[in-house]
Amino acid sequence: MHLQIITPEHVVFDCEVDAVTLPGKDGEFQLLNNHAPIVATLGEGTIKIKVHTKTFEDFDNQSGKVYSSPSNESTLLLDIKGGTIEMNNNKVIVLAN
Repeated sequence: MHLQIITPEHVVFDCEVDAVTLPGKDGEFQLLNNHAPIVATLGEGTIKIKVHTKTFEDFDNQSGKVYSSPSNESTLLLDIKGGTIEMNNNKVIVLAN
């Protein structure tokens, strides 16, 4: 599945991923490949991105906001204050602030 995270400043992340865990308004939820279409609001928290361990290439993290999980090298983290998400046809778009 393809994940794109956009902030008001620029695109923070744009890559193929295995899973993404998001801080929803009513609690954390996870999206996997072939998930049903969804639109949801996000609360303050951390986005957890599970990247392909064998095929992931380091992306250009110009914002400096995405960092590696200390407990799992194949998980990237991004702290957000809120936002919205849309998933459709294995493409996830997160508008975060």
